Amino acid sequence: MHFHILSEDLSGKKALEILVPKIISQGNSFEIHSYKGLGSLPKHLDQKVDPKVETLLNKLPMILRALGKTYLHKNACVFVICDLDRKDLKNFRQELLKTLNQCHPKPLTRFCVAIEENEAWYLGDIPAIKSAYPHAKDEILSSYINDSICGTWEYLASATVEGGPQKLINKGWWAIGEQKFYWAENISPLMRVDQNRSPSFCYFRDCLRELSD
Repeated sequence: MHFHILSEDLSGKKALEILVPKIISQGNSFEIHSYKGLGSLPKHLDQKVDPKVETLLNKLPMILRALGKTYLHKNACVFVICDLDRKDLKNFRQELLKTLNQCHPKPLTRFCVAIEENEAWYLGDIPAIKSAYPHAKDEILSSYINDSICGTWEYLASATVEGGPQKLINKGWWAIGEQKFYWAENISPLMRVDQNRSPSFCYFRDCLRELSD
């Protein structure tokens, strides 16, 4: 099986480049494409997209239509990896499936939504965080409820970054993105994919594994 994986940002791509080989079996292949943020699905799925817009959801109808033709009769699956943020999961998945079902032909596709953000997958493996950041605050990490809607990146920053999330916010959006990339680089290599406690990570892992066997 070939996995064509779509990530909403560079930090997500970096984490996936490290995690996917830990999950899929030999004989499978993958490629990962990143975008500049999540964006939103077009109101009319056949409308033209401004080529300057490089967010995942805005381009998703066009991408899925193209991949449906590219992978027709081929042993391949598209994985769309994105954050839930503050959206309702059921409604969001219905919107994604509606987009997919309007593709003719439509590619084999799995939608894997990190709840609330990609950092929830790191927080699903506290020992990996502690190995990467030995001085991380235990009282914060131990109080985390897996896949809770709590401001996930801010939560991880509170545990691992001196000065917490406010320090990053004060510097600007670029500092937040940079920190997210550092987490991907430092935590992902230490993660144990079979012991992760994030339900949304486990769904992603199990979907990959089922198709790669």
